Amino acid sequence: MLARMPLTRRRTLASLAAGAAALGAPAWLRAATSVSADRFALGVASGQPRADGMVLWTRLAGDGLPDAVEVRWSVARDESMRDVVARGSETAHAADAHSVHAEPRGLEPGRWYWYRFDALGAASRVGRTRTAPADDASATLAFAIASCQRWDAGFYAAWRHLAAEPLDLVIFLGDYIYEYGARQGGVRATPGGAVRSLQDYRERYALHRSDPDLQAAHAAAPWLVVWDDHEVDNDYAALQGQDLDPGFAQRRAAAYRAYWEHMPLPKSARPRDVELRLYDRFAWGRLALVHLLDDRQYRDPQACPRPGRGGSNTVALKDCPSLLDERRSLLGAAQERWLADGWSRERAWNLLAQQTLMSRFSWRDPAVEPTYWTDGWDGYPRSRERLLRGMLAAQARNPVVLGGDVHTHYVADLKRDFDDPKSPVVASEFCGTSITSESLPQARIDAALPFNPHIRFGRGDRRGYMSFRLDARRLQCELRVLDDARRADSAIATAARFVVEDGRPGAQPG
Repeated sequence: MLARMPLTRRRTLASLAAGAAALGAPAWLRAATSVSADRFALGVASGQPRADGMVLWTRLAGDGLPDAVEVRWSVARDESMRDVVARGSETAHAADAHSVHAEPRGLEPGRWYWYRFDALGAASRVGRTRTAPADDASATLAFAIASCQRWDAGFYAAWRHLAAEPLDLVIFLGDYIYEYGARQGGVRATPGGAVRSLQDYRERYALHRSDPDLQAAHAAAPWLVVWDDHEVDNDYAALQGQDLDPGFAQRRAAAYRAYWEHMPLPKSARPRDVELRLYDRFAWGRLALVHLLDDRQYRDPQACPRPGRGGSNTVALKDCPSLLDERRSLLGAAQERWLADGWSRERAWNLLAQQTLMSRFSWRDPAVEPTYWTDGWDGYPRSRERLLRGMLAAQARNPVVLGGDVHTHYVADLKRDFDDPKSPVVASEFCGTSITSESLPQARIDAALPFNPHIRFGRGDRRGYMSFRLDARRLQCELRVLDDARRADSAIATAARFVVEDGRPGAQPG
């Protein structure tokens, strides 16, 4: 519970006020009263926008909470919360960490709303959210992708800047928390040891949720969320942990439960034993269909791990023939079929939101000795081929792959045959850097880029996110990078701009 976190009321109020002041925020992004900041110290969030509604989230905090608490919610057309159009209540249970997942419906499509929670005489801050456009409506979409926010690696200045952008949607692509214990030399302290139990995971989420800049980003726009590995355990695959612990299934079940408790996910997504379905589709009018994938829960274990270990390795293809096993999948057979059956030919764009770099990335000259990291798509090349074949067979319009995980800004061309320079580009890829988590030395990335000519941009020396503007004619991307993620007041800049034109796969400098 929050009482075990190193947060006092005074520190919480001061950090919230500092974050709001730094943003120059409007009323709906500023903290509420002191009593509100106590019971709603973990902020508010919204997610999964549909044409008629969305999910609203909060979690009650503080000492002395009853086992069951009535939490009222309201949705208004204005940020002053005078023009209320929907209201209701949910019961926050101690068994669910007093989390709330409200699901208003019957709202107007394609418009902004504001929302607030009330409980125990306290009111939350006001958050802003929106519905998706109607299925037959023309639309534009401003969105960002982000991932990998290790607490002790830096401050969340990237979230402060993202919250100030005029975005319709944030897509978070994994590693919301890290399960590691404290490390020496961290930019800020991570209390406690390695995360393993349900209580451990709850406390780690509460730590992250206490950050005012992250709270501001959640309060600014609805999110789509998916996990990667660190929400459970580094490099885990399905029911196998990195250290091959026979009790890993219990740990995964605890991690999945805490994830649901702290994300704007519907009540129907509540985990059942060790399973939580995250993959889903979200339409944005006639403009786009977002396919949200899960590449952790259903994958086969990584090929050719280190002796006595699970998880990833970097191997030469000649030393690991099982990489080419047709049966191995990153998504699992059911999710592969679901994706193949769901590509859109009617909407102008197909956005594939998943966790990691999809383009092939060989660390050595592939003509001499192809060498791959086995945790990403290079560890499952036949699964990648099936995905791209299915996309082409479905004649998916303007497919764009979005990813994270590798803590590096990559912009790449996806090809059916990466060994053939004449092989046509079939999709565009944007893989974003991290919010705080550190990358490989830039010199190592630079040394490998000549072996991967389909990658148009690769920089891992700066933290940040990617920001997009989409209409029926083009996708515009800005690669946003902080001056220094170790500074809470870091400025931000645009490292590069790229454009994808309708009907022309592949990103061009923009």
